[in-house]
Amino acid sequence: MAGTLCGMSSLSNLYAAAQETPRELPMPPLAFGALALGGFLVLLGVLWFFRGIGNRYVPLSELLGDDHGHQHGDSGDHHGGTQGDHQGSQH
Repeated sequence: MAGTLCGMSSLSNLYAAAQETPRELPMPPLAFGALALGGFLVLLGVLWFFRGIGNRYVPLSELLGDDHGHQHGDSGDHHGGTQGDHQGSQH
């Protein structure tokens, strides 16, 4: 009998909740999408503004010294490059 009584109270709570008027949104649904799009465009603008900031600083490997003993900014004496005038040169 106790199981039936709990089932009845939960059904009555569900019925009472269904009778309440739904809460209205503070603005139309399309306005939420427009606000989200605007926010993403602002974030994209911030990202675009700082797009070249990493090129302004010296890499940490150049500050600490790298394994090969030469700078990466040299005029072509680094490994893996395919430059036409360095094909037969010794490294």
